[in-house]
Amino acid sequence: MIKTIIFDFGDVFINLDKEGAMLNALELFELEELSEELIAINTLYEQGLISTAEFIEFYTQNFPKLSKKEIIEAWNYILCDFPPKRLDFIKQLAKENKYNLILLSNTNELHINCIKENVPFYEEFKSAFNVFYLSHEINLRKPNTNIFEFVLKENNLKAEDCLFIDDTIENTQAAAKLGIHVWNNNPKTEDIIDLFTIKNNLF
Repeated sequence: MIKTIIFDFGDVFINLDKEGAMLNALELFELEELSEELIAINTLYEQGLISTAEFIEFYTQNFPKLSKKEIIEAWNYILCDFPPKRLDFIKQLAKENKYNLILLSNTNELHINCIKENVPFYEEFKSAFNVFYLSHEINLRKPNTNIFEFVLKENNLKAEDCLFIDDTIENTQAAAKLGIHVWNNNPKTEDIIDLFTIKNNLF
Protein backbone atom coordinates (compact mmCIF):
# COMPACT_ATOMS: atom_id res chain seq x y z
CA MET A 1 0.00 0.00 0.00
CA ILE A 2 1.31 3.44 -0.91
CA LYS A 3 2.06 5.61 2.11
CA THR A 4 4.43 8.17 0.55
CA ILE A 5 4.17 9.96 -2.80
CA ILE A 6 7.37 11.51 -4.15
CA PHE A 7 6.80 14.10 -6.87
CA ASP A 8 9.08 15.66 -9.44
CA PHE A 9 8.49 19.41 -10.04
CA GLY A 10 9.15 20.25 -13.70
CA ASP A 11 6.59 18.87 -16.18
CA VAL A 12 4.65 17.43 -13.25
CA PHE A 13 3.53 20.69 -11.62
CA ILE A 14 5.20 23.50 -13.57
CA ASN A 15 5.24 23.17 -17.36
CA LEU A 16 8.60 23.15 -19.12
CA ASP A 17 9.67 23.84 -22.69
CA LYS A 18 12.71 21.57 -22.89
CA GLU A 19 12.87 21.47 -26.69
CA GLY A 20 12.37 25.22 -27.09
CA ALA A 21 14.98 25.99 -24.44
CA MET A 22 17.54 23.76 -26.13
CA LEU A 23 16.91 25.28 -29.59
CA ASN A 24 17.09 28.78 -28.10
CA ALA A 25 20.38 28.00 -26.34
CA LEU A 26 22.00 26.43 -29.41
CA GLU A 27 21.03 29.43 -31.53
CA LEU A 28 22.23 31.92 -28.91
CA PHE A 29 25.54 30.13 -28.34
CA GLU A 30 25.94 29.42 -32.07
CA LEU A 31 26.38 25.69 -31.48
CA GLU A 32 25.10 22.57 -33.20
CA GLU A 33 24.95 20.68 -29.91
CA LEU A 34 25.98 21.19 -26.29
CA SER A 35 29.54 20.07 -25.61
CA GLU A 36 30.38 17.59 -22.86
CA GLU A 37 31.96 20.46 -20.93
CA LEU A 38 28.74 22.52 -21.01
CA ILE A 39 26.67 19.52 -19.95
CA ALA A 40 29.12 18.86 -17.10
CA ILE A 41 28.97 22.51 -15.91
CA ASN A 42 25.16 22.48 -16.04
CA THR A 43 25.11 19.26 -14.01
CA LEU A 44 27.53 20.64 -11.41
CA TYR A 45 25.35 23.72 -11.06
CA GLU A 46 22.18 21.68 -10.71
CA GLN A 47 23.89 19.69 -7.95
CA GLY A 48 24.92 22.84 -6.14
CA LEU A 49 28.60 22.00 -6.58
CA ILE A 50 29.34 25.39 -8.16
CA SER A 51 27.73 28.71 -7.23
CA THR A 52 25.48 30.85 -9.43
CA ALA A 53 28.31 33.38 -9.73
CA GLU A 54 30.74 30.67 -10.91
CA PHE A 55 28.14 29.28 -13.31
CA ILE A 56 27.49 32.65 -14.93
CA GLU A 57 31.20 33.50 -14.99
CA PHE A 58 31.90 30.27 -16.90
CA TYR A 59 29.35 31.19 -19.57
CA THR A 60 30.42 34.85 -19.88
CA GLN A 61 34.05 33.75 -20.28
CA ASN A 62 33.21 31.12 -22.89
CA PHE A 63 30.65 33.27 -24.74
CA PRO A 64 32.02 36.82 -24.40
CA LYS A 65 29.52 38.23 -26.93
CA LEU A 66 26.70 37.53 -24.48
CA SER A 67 25.72 39.57 -21.46
CA LYS A 68 25.00 38.15 -18.03
CA LYS A 69 21.32 39.03 -18.59
CA GLU A 70 21.18 37.12 -21.90
CA ILE A 71 22.72 34.03 -20.29
CA ILE A 72 20.28 34.06 -17.37
CA GLU A 73 17.31 34.56 -19.73
CA ALA A 74 18.48 31.64 -21.89
CA TRP A 75 18.89 29.46 -18.80
CA ASN A 76 15.39 30.31 -17.54
CA TYR A 77 13.75 29.97 -20.99
CA ILE A 78 12.69 26.43 -20.11
CA LEU A 79 10.27 27.59 -17.40
CA CYS A 80 6.64 28.01 -18.45
CA ASP A 81 3.32 28.28 -16.64
CA PHE A 82 2.15 26.62 -13.43
CA PRO A 83 -1.56 25.71 -13.81
CA PRO A 84 -3.43 26.63 -10.60
CA LYS A 85 -5.45 23.38 -10.84
CA ARG A 86 -2.26 21.53 -9.90
CA LEU A 87 -1.82 23.73 -6.84
CA ASP A 88 -5.41 22.93 -5.86
CA PHE A 89 -4.67 19.21 -6.32
CA ILE A 90 -1.63 19.12 -4.02
CA LYS A 91 -3.32 21.37 -1.43
CA GLN A 92 -6.31 19.03 -1.29
CA LEU A 93 -4.00 16.03 -0.99
CA ALA A 94 -2.17 17.72 1.89
CA LYS A 95 -5.48 18.59 3.56
CA GLU A 96 -6.66 14.96 3.39
CA ASN A 97 -3.43 13.93 5.15
CA LYS A 98 -3.56 10.35 3.84
CA TYR A 99 -0.07 10.35 2.36
CA ASN A 100 3.40 11.59 3.21
CA LEU A 101 4.11 14.11 0.40
CA ILE A 102 7.67 14.71 -0.78
CA LEU A 103 8.97 16.87 -3.62
CA LEU A 104 12.23 15.74 -5.26
CA SER A 105 13.44 18.00 -8.05
CA ASN A 106 16.58 18.46 -10.14
CA THR A 107 16.79 22.22 -10.06
CA ASN A 108 19.08 25.14 -9.31
CA GLU A 109 19.18 28.56 -7.70
CA LEU A 110 18.46 30.56 -10.88
CA HIS A 111 15.40 28.49 -11.75
CA ILE A 112 13.97 28.57 -8.24
CA ASN A 113 14.52 32.32 -7.97
CA CYS A 114 12.75 32.79 -11.32
CA ILE A 115 9.85 30.60 -10.15
CA LYS A 116 9.58 32.53 -6.87
CA GLU A 117 9.36 35.79 -8.85
CA ASN A 118 6.81 34.54 -11.36
CA VAL A 119 4.66 32.04 -9.45
CA PRO A 120 2.78 34.01 -6.78
CA PHE A 121 1.70 30.86 -4.96
CA TYR A 122 5.14 29.19 -4.78
CA GLU A 123 5.35 29.29 -0.97
CA GLU A 124 1.79 27.98 -0.71
CA PHE A 125 2.75 25.14 -3.05
CA LYS A 126 5.92 24.36 -1.08
CA SER A 127 4.05 24.26 2.23
CA ALA A 128 1.77 21.46 0.94
CA PHE A 129 4.70 19.03 1.14
CA ASN A 130 6.03 17.29 4.22
CA VAL A 131 9.54 17.52 2.77
CA PHE A 132 10.81 19.61 -0.17
CA TYR A 133 14.11 18.49 -1.75
CA LEU A 134 15.89 20.53 -4.43
CA SER A 135 19.01 18.98 -5.98
CA HIS A 136 21.21 22.07 -5.58
CA GLU A 137 20.41 22.21 -1.87
CA ILE A 138 21.14 18.54 -1.09
CA ASN A 139 24.05 18.16 -3.59
CA LEU A 140 22.43 15.07 -5.11
CA ARG A 141 20.81 14.64 -8.50
CA LYS A 142 18.47 12.25 -10.32
CA PRO A 143 18.91 9.68 -11.84
CA ASN A 144 21.81 8.84 -9.50
CA THR A 145 20.70 6.07 -7.14
CA ASN A 146 22.11 7.83 -4.08
CA ILE A 147 19.45 10.57 -4.23
CA PHE A 148 16.68 7.99 -3.83
CA GLU A 149 18.60 6.16 -1.10
CA PHE A 150 19.00 9.50 0.67
CA VAL A 151 15.25 10.21 0.58
CA LEU A 152 14.39 6.72 1.84
CA LYS A 153 16.93 6.85 4.67
CA GLU A 154 16.24 10.45 5.73
CA ASN A 155 12.51 9.79 6.02
CA ASN A 156 12.71 6.20 7.29
CA LEU A 157 10.74 4.92 4.29
CA LYS A 158 10.32 1.47 2.78
CA ALA A 159 10.72 1.52 -1.01
CA GLU A 160 7.64 -0.65 -1.55
CA ASP A 161 5.48 1.90 0.31
CA CYS A 162 6.50 4.74 -2.01
CA LEU A 163 5.31 6.00 -5.39
CA PHE A 164 7.70 8.22 -7.37
CA ILE A 165 6.34 10.38 -10.21
CA ASP A 166 8.67 11.89 -12.82
CA ASP A 167 8.44 12.73 -16.53
CA THR A 168 12.01 11.55 -17.25
CA ILE A 169 12.30 7.81 -17.90
CA GLU A 170 15.89 7.55 -16.61
CA ASN A 171 14.73 8.89 -13.25
CA THR A 172 11.81 6.50 -12.84
CA GLN A 173 13.94 3.55 -13.98
CA ALA A 174 16.54 4.37 -11.32
CA ALA A 175 13.87 4.55 -8.60
CA ALA A 176 12.21 1.34 -9.79
CA LYS A 177 15.50 -0.57 -9.40
CA LEU A 178 15.29 0.16 -5.66
CA GLY A 179 11.78 -1.27 -5.47
CA ILE A 180 9.96 2.07 -5.51
CA HIS A 181 6.66 2.12 -7.42
CA VAL A 182 6.86 4.63 -10.28
CA TRP A 183 4.78 6.59 -12.74
CA ASN A 184 6.70 7.95 -15.70
CA ASN A 185 4.12 10.58 -16.63
CA ASN A 186 3.82 12.01 -20.14
CA PRO A 187 3.32 15.78 -19.73
CA LYS A 188 1.81 16.07 -23.22
CA THR A 189 -1.02 13.61 -22.59
CA GLU A 190 -1.27 13.15 -18.80
CA ASP A 191 -1.83 15.47 -15.85
CA ILE A 192 -0.88 15.01 -12.20
CA ILE A 193 -4.42 15.90 -11.15
CA ASP A 194 -5.52 12.56 -12.67
CA LEU A 195 -3.08 10.56 -10.55
CA PHE A 196 -5.70 8.50 -8.72
CA THR A 197 -7.49 7.64 -11.97
CA ILE A 198 -4.40 6.73 -13.98
CA LYS A 199 -2.65 4.81 -11.18
CA ASN A 200 -5.73 3.55 -9.37
CA ASN A 201 -4.22 0.05 -9.19
CA LEU A 202 -1.74 1.32 -6.60
CA PHE A 203 -4.16 2.94 -4.21
